[in-house]
Amino acid sequence: MRIEDVKQRLRAAGAGPGHESRVLRLWSQALPQTSGKRRVDDFLPQSLRRALPAIETELAGLARLVCTHQSADGSERLLVRLADGQTVESVLLPRDGVCISSQVGCAVGCVFCMTGRDGLVRHLGSAEMVAQVALARARRPVKKVVFMGMGEPAHNLENVLDAIELLGTAGNIAHKNLVLSTVGDPRVFEHLPQCAVKPALALSLHTTKRELRQQLLPRAPRMSPEELVERGEAYARATGYPIQYQWTLLEGINDGDDEVEAIAHLLCGKYGVLNMIPYNKVEGLHFRRPTWERAAHIARTLHARGILTKVRQSAGQDVDGGCGQLRARAAEPRAE
Repeated sequence: MRIEDVKQRLRAAGAGPGHESRVLRLWSQALPQTSGKRRVDDFLPQSLRRALPAIETELAGLARLVCTHQSADGSERLLVRLADGQTVESVLLPRDGVCISSQVGCAVGCVFCMTGRDGLVRHLGSAEMVAQVALARARRPVKKVVFMGMGEPAHNLENVLDAIELLGTAGNIAHKNLVLSTVGDPRVFEHLPQCAVKPALALSLHTTKRELRQQLLPRAPRMSPEELVERGEAYARATGYPIQYQWTLLEGINDGDDEVEAIAHLLCGKYGVLNMIPYNKVEGLHFRRPTWERAAHIARTLHARGILTKVRQSAGQDVDGGCGQLRARAAEPRAE
């Protein structure tokens, strides 16, 4: 379901622009429709009041909680069932953030990622994305929304941008706290500068070597690391938001001294931050996570070269809660 579908339902029930705005604001902020200074009976037309319970039920059904996995790091992974029975994952992050999904599955096929192993199942509608945020807000405060869960947001860009626009207006999320993650689809750089609500960007880099990047991200656009950084730098300077470069650390693959030297050269003077995330192990894949000491050494070395670098733990590592893993486990047949 799209946000436009919700608006049409509201208009068909007699909602004017002000009524529509109120319903969407309260829904996206996970507040009861009886909230606010104006009493429902005084503000909403009778036809809308009659239709509202059914509309609320439908909105609640867009994203229902299946199970949760709490981690010692303060994060909480949510397995979420959509109205058609498909499941996606959201992650409640420390410091009032939530990471949401934009697709069921993913077509990029990153070789180290569980989500991409089964390909793309379907796109999520913009309302299904907002519903994930509402579900998260019903559990704890949310001041930041990251489109970095299951799926490649650029492949579902219209719905993602519709969700971002609502969250950045009625949803009361600061624009700089709306983060769109991409492997580097040119459509992102073409469309985002034209949006009224311009999100921050997270760009999946993972290596400075063009051929290796094509092996790790086999169906990503054939954009070189240099071109990706160049396009990201232009957007960062235009919006005033530093680019977040994502780097999944894979032992023996992209954690060598040669990569560290190349990163220092590639990102020198750029308006951005490098987020290095030690690999979150996936059963059946041969990749390994480097030691924390190695990751810390890389970060210190890059800091000394003037590259702002943060080593981040992938949320939920202690419960094997990497993106796609909860969904995969839920889909496994259970022994009788």
